[in-house]
Amino acid sequence: MTDIFRALADESRRKLLDKLVARNGQTLQQLCDDLPMTRQAVSKHLAILEQVNLVAVHRRGREKHHYLNPVPLAKLVRRWIGQFEDMSLDLLHDGTAPIEKLPPERRMRPRAGAKKAAPKVDEHAPAS
Repeated sequence: MTDIFRALADESRRKLLDKLVARNGQTLQQLCDDLPMTRQAVSKHLAILEQVNLVAVHRRGREKHHYLNPVPLAKLVRRWIGQFEDMSLDLLHDGTAPIEKLPPERRMRPRAGAKKAAPKVDEHAPAS
């Protein structure tokens, strides 16, 4: 999953994915149109996207058509964004509503198998 984050970190690769969202099944030449980079640079970016399975390639004769593979992105969303769906981020946004004051149904639920956080120790409290 780290490789997907690295691949998405580059703006040029995100632009290529945006082009595939707009029109799937493009050739290298079609993807190069309107991009301020060389054909070789686009090809290298596509190779990285293929390695992390974000782009699939289908050959038609001598042409390679590139297709967006949404499955890794869906898994990423479920893993990293889905866990926050139950949390009311708008209340926590400015820090005025501590999590303890939220109703239980609006608190983030711990994931199955997740370790419990260690209790906080007040450094300034007198020792007992």
